[in-house]
Amino acid sequence: MTGHGFGVIVTSKALSGQSRVSHGFTGRLDSHAEPLNLGRGVDESTWLRAADLVGASGAPVAFASQVHGREVLHAKRPGLVGEADALICDQPGLLVAMRVADCVPILVAGDGVVAAIHAGWRGLAAGIIPATMAALGTGRWVAAVGPRICVDCYEVGEEVVDGVGTLVPASSFVRRDLGTRPHADLGAAAAHQLKEGGVTEVDVLPVCTRCSARHWSHRQEGQAAGRQAGLVGWMC
Repeated sequence: MTGHGFGVIVTSKALSGQSRVSHGFTGRLDSHAEPLNLGRGVDESTWLRAADLVGASGAPVAFASQVHGREVLHAKRPGLVGEADALICDQPGLLVAMRVADCVPILVAGDGVVAAIHAGWRGLAAGIIPATMAALGTGRWVAAVGPRICVDCYEVGEEVVDGVGTLVPASSFVRRDLGTRPHADLGAAAAHQLKEGGVTEVDVLPVCTRCSARHWSHRQEGQAAGRQAGLVGWMC
């Protein structure tokens, strides 16, 4: 974790090594220790607070209406781009963001292009990661799998195992020794799909949103949970 003032972000060593890339995964607080909730209906000033937190002060942010599907859109301007669970951007100075409260936020960077992906279990089963990598095309890609609910905290039904298991071997993301029901490691499932999609370096960050008091968690807080985001962009 890295602190900007009182706010705390989580960053990836892999993405930090990419020239001109600004990125980070936000939590509950901004750089002035004020609550930061990036859920539906937030205004431009709130997104600017998030940009400041990830070290891109003043940078505009593009985001999407997320639906747990496999739609990938290209962001050319700030604000709401459309209905999608992944945004790709090659515009210098523009951040793209995906919001989560237990699902997996993924940031990808390559040669002059970045992408932000929202991958809950339904998105993983639908193939949002393969769809994004197909849209990005060939290249040397680096990715970070951000804070999400961990396998110990994520007890699931067989529909999750069956759904994600259509694209990921169950042995790589399912644990059956943690209780009477299966537990799913969505971070591991995401990493598997990223590597299958041609990502050369995948940094899986060891932060659980339910275990961490610094993050919003839908499973912990229910409908009262806010949203944090993963943000990434090429800076001028």
